[in-house]
Amino acid sequence: MAKKVAVIGAGVSGLISLKCCVDEGLEPTCFERTEDIGGLWRFKENVEDGRASIYQSVITNTSKEMSCFSDFPMPEDFPNFLHNSKLLEYFRIFAKNFDLLKYIQFQTTVISVKKCPDFSSSGQWKVVTQSYGKEESAVFDAVMVCSGHHILPHIPLKSFPGIERFKGQYFHSRQYKHPDGFEGKRILVIGIGNSASDIAVELCKKAAQVFVSTRHGSWVMSRISEDGYPWDMVFHTRFNSMLRNVLPRTVLKWMMEQQMNKWFNHENYGLEPQNKYLMKEPVLNDDLPSRLLYGAIKVKPRVKELTESSAIFEDETVEEDIDVIVFATGYTFSFPFLEESLVKVENNMVSLYKYIFPPHLEKSTLACIGLIQPLGSIFPTVELQARWVTRVFKGLCSLPSERTMMADIIKKNEEKIDLFGQSQSQILQTNYVDYLDELALEIGVKPALGSLLLTDLKLAVKLYFGPCNSYQYRLVGPGRWEGARAAILTQKQRILKPLKTRTLKVSSHFPVSFLLKILGILAVVVAFFFQLQWF
Repeated sequence: MAKKVAVIGAGVSGLISLKCCVDEGLEPTCFERTEDIGGLWRFKENVEDGRASIYQSVITNTSKEMSCFSDFPMPEDFPNFLHNSKLLEYFRIFAKNFDLLKYIQFQTTVISVKKCPDFSSSGQWKVVTQSYGKEESAVFDAVMVCSGHHILPHIPLKSFPGIERFKGQYFHSRQYKHPDGFEGKRILVIGIGNSASDIAVELCKKAAQVFVSTRHGSWVMSRISEDGYPWDMVFHTRFNSMLRNVLPRTVLKWMMEQQMNKWFNHENYGLEPQNKYLMKEPVLNDDLPSRLLYGAIKVKPRVKELTESSAIFEDETVEEDIDVIVFATGYTFSFPFLEESLVKVENNMVSLYKYIFPPHLEKSTLACIGLIQPLGSIFPTVELQARWVTRVFKGLCSLPSERTMMADIIKKNEEKIDLFGQSQSQILQTNYVDYLDELALEIGVKPALGSLLLTDLKLAVKLYFGPCNSYQYRLVGPGRWEGARAAILTQKQRILKPLKTRTLKVSSHFPVSFLLKILGILAVVVAFFFQLQWF
């Protein structure tokens, strides 16, 4: 008899969890509190309690080839970076293709998830739900929590003395939808993350003046990288990941500075990070530097105090007649339907094994999917999480002892602090390729580069020096997809397709010389053995 699995939420994590359950022969039931799929990526004009909220203009920061699910490439005519409505369209196509909607109970809120009395032997959970005022309960063999972490706004008002005197309007970025109604205003945006930058850039087109207040600064990147390719196709390669792992921190810092300052000098623009040794997530914004260049946005330091209509900054400068303050200060997360002891956050540390499993349960039948912030696309990340979790539920993969899991959690937290720092926004941060490979090893789907060098050199070169996208984890092992190799070798075609909308005469290029091919092959071999000596 198939094990019954409760999936909480029908956003990105919930949809891929449903598919993985079906792939493993499990019997899923998804509870979605709203009337539709999409979660965070389904824009609505009004903010709803208990649901993620985005502004109308949101565009993905990761490209389509790095964001699609591993056995379902996005249509080649889709743009490389997608408006939220286009991404939602992909999720609808995905759900329809794999017939996932039949597993979802819409307009159903999960009230509680509690262990059954015989949990120590059965591992089962009693799930209580409410739909249209009626409560129901059911017993499940396992639970996948896919409700996200962009719901509960973090507004540190105590850090802003005088906020109670401020007579203007203030709100969290979660409340922002579009720039209408902000014409002629003087606006202060608190924060320098992606939302803060997007909102500041959009508002400055209609506002009288926009100020951005940042404590620590940030590197700012364009979505466009070398030769016009998407940034993540260039940045997230196994070769680059290997270099980041083996090079001394001082060298990495120097390399990062050089790379980030290629576009513009961050010091000149007041954006240079305070601690350049930390590998924090950069801001992805194509317009911010130009808005700073012509003064529509001005960067300010931390707010020291607020008065009825002005902001006093820590450098003692004052900006008068502030009409609006937008707190783009991130989110905290909470799972009101779970017992507090199940998912704990203490001292900025999440006590979950590999950001997924509570380590202290007698049976590993509860998993959190998507409670992570990788330095890359979240979509392939949650897919590998779900693939591993469903195999653990089915008994095909096992977890180590509680002691081993706790030791790993503590070690990972120490590494996280060293790499990313201790701020609220970095609680869930993790390296991208390293984490994907870590999960892939657990499932048995990490590609074997050594053997590929001997059997499929062309593919090996793509895997090591090309973008590390989700197709790589369908080449071998459980869930192997026959189309994975072709998807890897044809990704350039799908990148260029939406750009080639004007017919041009093909210019003749001198063919790549045989010598360059030989040098490329030698580089692969040298890099591969260079990596081996570090492990």
